[in-house]
Amino acid sequence: MSRSASSIRLLRHAAFAALLLAAALRSEAEPYIAVQTGLKCTQCHVNPTGGGMRNAYGDAFAQTLLPMEHLGSASDVWTGSLDAFLGLGADMRYDATVNQVRDQPSMSEFQMEQTRVYLDASVIPDRLLLYADEQVAPGSAINREAYALYWGADHDWYVKAGQMYLPFGFRLQDQTALVQQVSGINMTTPDDGAEVGYLKGSWDAQLDVSNGTAGGPVVTDGKQYTGQVSFVQPLWRAGVAIDENNAAATGRRTAYGVFAGLKTGPVAWLAETDLVVDHTVQPGNRSAAGLLEADWLITRGNNLKITAEEESPNLQVGVRRNGEVRWSAVYELTPFQFLQLRAGLRYLDGIPQDANEHVKQWFLEVHGFL
Repeated sequence: MSRSASSIRLLRHAAFAALLLAAALRSEAEPYIAVQTGLKCTQCHVNPTGGGMRNAYGDAFAQTLLPMEHLGSASDVWTGSLDAFLGLGADMRYDATVNQVRDQPSMSEFQMEQTRVYLDASVIPDRLLLYADEQVAPGSAINREAYALYWGADHDWYVKAGQMYLPFGFRLQDQTALVQQVSGINMTTPDDGAEVGYLKGSWDAQLDVSNGTAGGPVVTDGKQYTGQVSFVQPLWRAGVAIDENNAAATGRRTAYGVFAGLKTGPVAWLAETDLVVDHTVQPGNRSAAGLLEADWLITRGNNLKITAEEESPNLQVGVRRNGEVRWSAVYELTPFQFLQLRAGLRYLDGIPQDANEHVKQWFLEVHGFL
């Protein structure tokens, strides 16, 4: 392949990334809720980078502002507090799916997607926290996060050590999103290490050093370094992230991410594009993925999510020959506190000659949370 042809393909993907970012600029609960409300992840979550257990504000929001209505009296609000020091939370997702693969019979199933239990101990209130996130179903228990978190006196910086989710782009609820598959960083791949965070005004920044094995055994003396910086405003936000993993014996892997969000009336826009340079498979292999999502808050408790995604595992070959696109439409209904119903369709369109790369998935999900 000529250098000029390779350059053209790289420019095409760079243009695609730029369009995603521009769309978001024109136009971590799930990040769209943060964009809709103009809040940072730490406003609603125990984890400063989002995901997992909700704090007292997040619990109150999920029961009073998120659902269509609040059943019971206004004072009946779960705060997550067992006593002055201990807190408890949980998430359960159960779904029914129908997968339609081209030229094959449809397959349907009921399955427990996940049940997770969260526990935090504020051993020194507002300063020192011990936290655990345990997936208890399906199958045997799996520890997702377990760390100690120390806050500075003004809560504008913190230090965290243990097993944790790495900060890289939007922390999406859909762990099968193409950007999360390409980067390899999501809520199923926590790692052991340490994190330093800075939260001041509109700025959010994190720097992590971890084993680089997604919680597995260490095989080399290499480490994974992850850094992220974001700027948050009431109507928009933007950020950049970089991750370099030197833990593989066969070579390093570097990921770059750009992400942004914008609120335009009742619609929250999310955009992210990730580029990965991977030397572990073949020297300098470049892969990329992009996401553009629109979340329309029709009325309180009713959200329509439309997502367009694209992935190319090898930019030198080109997305038309080895890439795939995916479209999703998901309706989210939160009728009352502690319960959300989600129904949607995802369509994966990949390599023309491979039937398994052309899949329609219909699903209905029951999401209970505490």
